[in-house]
Amino acid sequence: MNIKELRLKEKGELSAILNDLRKQLDELRFKAHQGQLKSVREIRVIKKNIARVLMATKEAK
Repeated sequence: MNIKELRLKEKGELSAILNDLRKQLDELRFKAHQGQLKSVREIRVIKKNIARVLMATKEAK
């Protein structure tokens, strides 16, 4: 996700994206714990996307 794209979205859309990303993060953590995850880097990417969405949410006030 690009921060420029996120800044154009409304607060409701950002909260929906945030919920989806958090669900994905939970699933990835669960898979990592079970040993089914091939690349742990995916977790890092999702975390950075969550941070971007949170930053865009704070700017959208």
